Amino acid sequence: MLILKVKNGKKILEKTAQLASQLKMEVFTVGGFVRDLYLGQEGTDIDFVVLGDAMEFAQAFQKQFRSGKVVTYPRFGTAMLHYRDYKLEFVTARSEHYDSRSRKPRVKKADLQSDLTRRDFTINTLALDITPAHFGRLINLLHGQEDIDSKIIKTPLDPAVTFSDDPLRILRAIRFATVLDFQIESNTYQAILDTRQRLEIISQERITEELRRMLLADQPSRGIYLMKETGILDIILPELTLLAGVDQRQDFHHKDVFDHTLQVLDNISPKTDSFELRMAALLHDIAKPQTKRFVENIGWTFHGHEDLGARIVGEIGKRMRLPLISIKYLQKLVRLHLRPMQLVDDSVTDSALRRLMVEAGAELEDLMLLCRADITSKNPLKVKRYLTNFDHVEKKMKEVEERDKLREFKLAIDGNVIMKTLDIQPGPTVGKIKDAIFNAVMEGLIPNQEEACFQYMLTIKDDYLKEIKKIDSE
Repeated sequence: MLILKVKNGKKILEKTAQLASQLKMEVFTVGGFVRDLYLGQEGTDIDFVVLGDAMEFAQAFQKQFRSGKVVTYPRFGTAMLHYRDYKLEFVTARSEHYDSRSRKPRVKKADLQSDLTRRDFTINTLALDITPAHFGRLINLLHGQEDIDSKIIKTPLDPAVTFSDDPLRILRAIRFATVLDFQIESNTYQAILDTRQRLEIISQERITEELRRMLLADQPSRGIYLMKETGILDIILPELTLLAGVDQRQDFHHKDVFDHTLQVLDNISPKTDSFELRMAALLHDIAKPQTKRFVENIGWTFHGHEDLGARIVGEIGKRMRLPLISIKYLQKLVRLHLRPMQLVDDSVTDSALRRLMVEAGAELEDLMLLCRADITSKNPLKVKRYLTNFDHVEKKMKEVEERDKLREFKLAIDGNVIMKTLDIQPGPTVGKIKDAIFNAVMEGLIPNQEEACFQYMLTIKDDYLKEIKKIDSE
């Protein structure tokens, strides 16, 4: 008997077990929380199977422990609520039957094993006993433990039926394989090939959400390669499949644009958890197939691919139902991703740097991350040179930014106040006093406020007034 140790969520499970005892119901923790716990991680989303009325149980939980509002889904016997930092879902143990035209099942009450059998993959069929006598006991009815140990993605039932009933599970299989670095079992893989066209009945919003979760994996390229191998990429992101087989200049990138793109995606992933920035990496060269031209002594060129790419990204973003702000972000990064490299030359003017800084705006840092990730040469000397060039560009931009700040800077006290207060005429001494006040502000001795500058002027005035008297006496 294997006992899993629960740390942060232990009190919640104990309270759930306490309530189950009071209501004379059996309740088990199931799904992703148990899977991750077995893998040594503990999440904050917890699913419970209730052998009884899950909605009644959730209402009782809310009343007894003063949790957040209960949201119920009577058709599926499901209730959700938030308690402290946790999202809890209570589901009435059920079996499911599907209509071929929809992924929404007909449900009826069932026992624990039937409920676990209806789940998508065996790795998600583990359950946890939360009763005081056996708290933490792992329940492994469908070989989920063995499949996790073997790093296998497999369905509890016939995979062809599983995917035909709910085609979204096709993308979930690829997502779990990507996130967990597992292999898809051969029969399950074949069923994906056989049923992939069923993805057409899935809403775009759900497809986009699965892609978002996939791209947030440690090495998201695994999922993109899997989607390409299975033909799913042709269905959900056909523009990306066109990159395969497109040659590039071999002195700068990998030969194939598709492989280069996925390397950029993996390069940027350790630097950011932003779905939008990772998506920009995935789409930054999306227009290269349409702009490919061969130039003698140079090789393949892709002039204008950044501008055309921004337009294509706009179309993709709309199709994926992305928010307008995300679409504009993606378009900006795709349109500008070549610009920093063009500013490496020492002869580049401040105005050219300033123009990029203004166009990139708040996304300048993300743009530079994308540009660095875009360096995929296998020659370490070239990589070092390109990175040094970007360091140089960033240094120049910081210098321009500092100069611009100084140009915009206005001292809180002007020469007229100095002349009127000290009763002196225009001349070098006024400038010297003003410079002294300016230096005091720059060094942090005083704030750039009118009263502070005025008082500082009074403390230093005598030294400068002596100079005037000395000049007058001469």
